[in-house]
Amino acid sequence: MFVLDAWQYFMHRLMHSSRYMYRRFHSWHHRVVAPYAFAAQYNHPVDGVLTETLSGAAAFLASGMSPRAAAVFFVFATVKGIDDHCGVLAPWNPLHAVFRDNNTAYHDVHHQLGGGRRNFSQPFFVVWDRLLGTYVGYTVEERQGGGLHIKITKDHV
Repeated sequence: MFVLDAWQYFMHRLMHSSRYMYRRFHSWHHRVVAPYAFAAQYNHPVDGVLTETLSGAAAFLASGMSPRAAAVFFVFATVKGIDDHCGVLAPWNPLHAVFRDNNTAYHDVHHQLGGGRRNFSQPFFVVWDRLLGTYVGYTVEERQGGGLHIKITKDHV
């Protein structure tokens, strides 16, 4: 999890920091503005290889997982990524209970207009955002007429 998280954080941040890489590759993923589960896997093939495939290969090689364990782990990581993009913050979601800090709301902040320079961490922990100053807090507020609204706060702790 640590290797996958580290690779994805730094590659994701690079995709946003490099104007060329963002426009040419990563902007495909951000074209889907509304939270949508399958947007997690909607990306340019180069972005997919650099971010997803290589992080998986690095995690597999560094951990010494068996092929069967790797298959289970990568299915789990994919499900977690899809959940982070689904736009549903359900109180009974077991992934939100285990990964309390990195959840649907956390990643929704990243996809909001103006949010692309923060909350890069995916899919498990937020340690890199906190250590490197790209973390931004949020509140979850009830929306008039139903539903929830994610609001960025000034809290950068």
